[in-house]
Amino acid sequence: LVLSGVCSALSLEIKASPKVRAFIGEQVSLKCYFKSSSPITESLTVDWTYLPPTGGQMETIFHYQSVPYPTTVGKFKDRISWAGNVAKGDASIAIQSPAISDNGTFICSVKNPPDVYHNIPQTMLIVTERGLSFQLTSAVLLSILVFLPSIVVVVLLLVRMGRKFGVLKEKKKSGCKKSSIEVSDEPEHTETDSCLGKLRNWCLNCV
Repeated sequence: LVLSGVCSALSLEIKASPKVRAFIGEQVSLKCYFKSSSPITESLTVDWTYLPPTGGQMETIFHYQSVPYPTTVGKFKDRISWAGNVAKGDASIAIQSPAISDNGTFICSVKNPPDVYHNIPQTMLIVTERGLSFQLTSAVLLSILVFLPSIVVVVLLLVRMGRKFGVLKEKKKSGCKKSSIEVSDEPEHTETDSCLGKLRNWCLNCV
Protein backbone atom coordinates (compact mmCIF):
# COMPACT_ATOMS: atom_id res chain seq x y z
CA LEU A 1 0.00 0.00 0.00
CA VAL A 2 2.86 2.37 0.80
CA LEU A 3 4.52 1.65 -2.56
CA SER A 4 1.20 2.15 -4.35
CA GLY A 5 0.75 5.52 -2.62
CA VAL A 6 4.24 6.65 -3.62
CA CYS A 7 3.70 5.64 -7.27
CA SER A 8 0.39 7.50 -7.31
CA ALA A 9 1.99 10.63 -5.90
CA LEU A 10 4.82 10.56 -8.44
CA SER A 11 2.70 9.67 -11.48
CA LEU A 12 2.64 11.46 -14.82
CA GLU A 13 -0.47 11.77 -16.93
CA ILE A 14 0.01 11.35 -20.68
CA LYS A 15 -2.56 11.92 -23.39
CA ALA A 16 -2.18 10.89 -27.04
CA SER A 17 -4.52 10.45 -29.99
CA PRO A 18 -5.65 6.80 -30.17
CA LYS A 19 -5.81 6.88 -33.97
CA VAL A 20 -4.18 9.16 -36.57
CA ARG A 21 -4.84 9.08 -40.31
CA ALA A 22 -2.25 10.24 -42.80
CA PHE A 23 -1.78 10.36 -46.57
CA ILE A 24 1.19 9.03 -48.49
CA GLY A 25 3.94 11.65 -48.84
CA GLU A 26 2.21 14.25 -46.62
CA GLN A 27 3.73 15.14 -43.24
CA VAL A 28 1.80 13.83 -40.25
CA SER A 29 2.02 14.85 -36.59
CA LEU A 30 1.77 12.40 -33.70
CA LYS A 31 0.46 14.38 -30.74
CA CYS A 32 1.50 13.61 -27.17
CA TYR A 33 0.77 15.78 -24.13
CA PHE A 34 1.86 15.19 -20.55
CA LYS A 35 1.20 16.64 -17.13
CA SER A 36 3.80 16.23 -14.38
CA SER A 37 3.50 16.93 -10.66
CA SER A 38 7.21 17.85 -10.57
CA PRO A 39 8.90 20.91 -12.12
CA ILE A 40 10.31 20.40 -15.61
CA THR A 41 14.09 19.89 -15.44
CA GLU A 42 16.87 18.92 -17.82
CA SER A 43 16.46 15.36 -16.61
CA LEU A 44 13.13 15.06 -18.42
CA THR A 45 13.21 12.50 -21.23
CA VAL A 46 10.81 11.64 -24.03
CA ASP A 47 10.90 8.35 -25.91
CA TRP A 48 8.83 7.29 -28.90
CA THR A 49 8.72 3.62 -29.85
CA TYR A 50 7.21 1.88 -32.86
CA LEU A 51 5.52 -1.51 -33.10
CA PRO A 52 4.73 -2.93 -36.59
CA PRO A 53 1.11 -3.99 -37.24
CA THR A 54 2.25 -7.60 -37.62
CA GLY A 55 3.85 -7.52 -34.18
CA GLY A 56 7.47 -8.21 -33.41
CA GLN A 57 10.14 -6.28 -31.59
CA MET A 58 9.51 -2.66 -30.60
CA GLU A 59 11.84 -0.09 -32.13
CA THR A 60 12.90 3.19 -30.51
CA ILE A 61 12.57 5.87 -33.18
CA PHE A 62 13.02 9.08 -31.17
CA HIS A 63 14.63 10.26 -27.94
CA TYR A 64 14.59 13.70 -26.32
CA GLN A 65 16.60 15.07 -23.42
CA SER A 66 17.20 18.82 -23.61
CA VAL A 67 17.67 18.35 -27.39
CA PRO A 68 16.02 15.96 -29.84
CA TYR A 69 17.74 12.75 -30.93
CA PRO A 70 15.86 11.25 -33.89
CA THR A 71 16.80 7.73 -34.92
CA THR A 72 19.73 7.34 -37.31
CA VAL A 73 18.88 3.80 -38.39
CA GLY A 74 15.89 1.92 -39.74
CA LYS A 75 13.09 3.04 -42.03
CA PHE A 76 12.40 6.20 -40.00
CA LYS A 77 15.96 7.49 -40.47
CA ASP A 78 16.00 11.24 -41.32
CA ARG A 79 12.17 11.32 -41.30
CA ILE A 80 11.39 12.07 -37.64
CA SER A 81 11.39 15.66 -36.36
CA TRP A 82 10.63 17.23 -32.97
CA ALA A 83 7.33 19.14 -32.88
CA GLY A 84 6.90 19.52 -29.11
CA ASN A 85 7.63 21.94 -26.30
CA VAL A 86 8.31 20.31 -22.92
CA ALA A 87 7.78 23.61 -21.11
CA LYS A 88 4.15 23.43 -22.27
CA GLY A 89 3.80 19.70 -21.69
CA ASP A 90 4.02 18.89 -25.39
CA ALA A 91 6.04 15.86 -26.52
CA SER A 92 4.76 15.59 -30.10
CA ILE A 93 6.78 14.48 -33.13
CA ALA A 94 6.27 14.66 -36.90
CA ILE A 95 6.91 12.06 -39.60
CA GLN A 96 8.03 13.23 -43.02
CA SER A 97 6.83 11.48 -46.20
CA PRO A 98 4.82 8.71 -44.50
CA ALA A 99 4.29 5.47 -46.42
CA ILE A 100 1.89 2.57 -46.03
CA SER A 101 4.77 0.57 -44.55
CA ASP A 102 4.77 3.06 -41.63
CA ASN A 103 1.42 1.78 -40.40
CA GLY A 104 1.59 0.51 -36.86
CA THR A 105 1.44 1.50 -33.21
CA PHE A 106 3.43 4.39 -31.74
CA ILE A 107 3.96 4.77 -27.99
CA CYS A 108 4.92 8.02 -26.24
CA SER A 109 6.80 7.71 -22.94
CA VAL A 110 7.80 10.64 -20.71
CA LYS A 111 9.92 10.63 -17.55
CA ASN A 112 10.50 13.67 -15.36
CA PRO A 113 12.44 12.39 -12.31
CA PRO A 114 11.33 11.78 -9.70
CA ASP A 115 8.04 11.69 -11.61
CA VAL A 116 8.49 8.58 -13.76
CA TYR A 117 5.32 6.47 -13.43
CA HIS A 118 2.61 7.04 -16.01
CA ASN A 119 -0.01 5.42 -18.19
CA ILE A 120 1.03 4.08 -21.61
CA PRO A 121 -1.17 5.57 -24.34
CA GLN A 122 -0.88 4.08 -27.82
CA THR A 123 -1.40 5.80 -31.16
CA MET A 124 -2.34 3.76 -34.21
CA LEU A 125 -1.12 5.32 -37.47
CA ILE A 126 -3.09 4.55 -40.63
CA VAL A 127 -1.47 5.76 -43.87
CA THR A 128 -3.55 5.64 -47.05
CA GLU A 129 -3.46 7.08 -50.54
CA ARG A 130 -5.28 10.35 -50.98
CA GLY A 131 -8.38 9.88 -53.16
CA LEU A 132 -9.15 11.87 -56.31
CA SER A 133 -12.08 13.55 -54.55
CA PHE A 134 -9.59 15.36 -52.30
CA GLN A 135 -7.33 16.57 -55.13
CA LEU A 136 -8.91 19.98 -55.61
CA THR A 137 -6.28 22.50 -56.53
CA SER A 138 -6.60 26.21 -56.01
CA ALA A 139 -7.07 26.66 -59.76
CA VAL A 140 -10.07 24.31 -59.78
CA LEU A 141 -11.64 26.07 -56.80
CA LEU A 142 -11.08 29.47 -58.44
CA SER A 143 -12.68 28.25 -61.67
CA ILE A 144 -15.73 27.01 -59.76
CA LEU A 145 -16.09 30.33 -57.91
CA VAL A 146 -15.82 32.31 -61.16
CA PHE A 147 -17.92 30.24 -63.58
CA LEU A 148 -20.71 29.14 -61.25
CA PRO A 149 -22.05 32.70 -60.66
CA SER A 150 -21.72 33.39 -64.41
CA ILE A 151 -23.83 30.36 -65.27
CA VAL A 152 -26.50 31.43 -62.77
CA VAL A 153 -26.63 34.93 -64.28
CA VAL A 154 -26.97 33.55 -67.84
CA VAL A 155 -29.80 31.22 -66.81
CA LEU A 156 -31.66 34.06 -65.07
CA LEU A 157 -31.30 36.28 -68.16
CA LEU A 158 -32.62 33.51 -70.43
CA VAL A 159 -35.59 32.96 -68.13
CA ARG A 160 -36.33 36.68 -68.12
CA MET A 161 -36.09 36.85 -71.93
CA GLY A 162 -38.39 33.86 -72.24
CA ARG A 163 -41.01 35.46 -70.03
CA LYS A 164 -40.78 38.74 -71.94
CA PHE A 165 -41.25 37.11 -75.33
CA GLY A 166 -44.09 35.03 -73.90
CA VAL A 167 -45.95 38.17 -72.80
CA LEU A 168 -45.46 39.80 -76.21
CA LYS A 169 -46.75 36.69 -77.95
CA GLU A 170 -49.89 36.64 -75.79
CA LYS A 171 -50.57 40.31 -76.53
CA LYS A 172 -50.17 39.68 -80.23
CA LYS A 173 -52.64 36.80 -80.13
CA SER A 174 -55.25 38.83 -78.23
CA GLY A 175 -55.13 41.71 -80.75
CA CYS A 176 -57.85 42.32 -83.43
CA LYS A 177 -57.41 40.58 -86.80
CA LYS A 178 -57.26 42.81 -89.81
CA SER A 179 -59.63 42.42 -92.69
CA SER A 180 -58.29 40.84 -95.85
CA ILE A 181 -59.05 44.04 -97.74
CA GLU A 182 -57.29 46.22 -95.17
CA VAL A 183 -53.97 47.54 -96.19
CA SER A 184 -51.42 47.07 -93.42
CA ASP A 185 -49.42 50.09 -92.43
CA GLU A 186 -46.76 47.84 -90.89
CA PRO A 187 -43.67 47.17 -92.95
CA GLU A 188 -43.13 43.68 -94.21
CA HIS A 189 -40.92 41.37 -92.14
CA THR A 190 -37.36 41.57 -93.30
CA GLU A 191 -34.63 38.94 -93.16
CA THR A 192 -33.35 40.55 -89.96
CA ASP A 193 -36.72 40.00 -88.25
CA SER A 194 -36.59 36.37 -89.31
CA CYS A 195 -33.13 35.95 -87.73
CA LEU A 196 -34.31 37.55 -84.49
CA GLY A 197 -37.28 35.21 -84.43
CA LYS A 198 -35.03 32.21 -84.81
CA LEU A 199 -32.79 33.50 -82.02
CA ARG A 200 -35.80 33.99 -79.78
CA ASN A 201 -37.03 30.47 -80.42
CA TRP A 202 -33.56 29.10 -79.72
CA CYS A 203 -33.45 30.96 -76.38
CA LEU A 204 -36.89 29.66 -75.45
CA ASN A 205 -35.82 26.09 -76.25
CA CYS A 206 -32.75 26.52 -74.06
CA VAL A 207 -34.90 27.72 -71.15
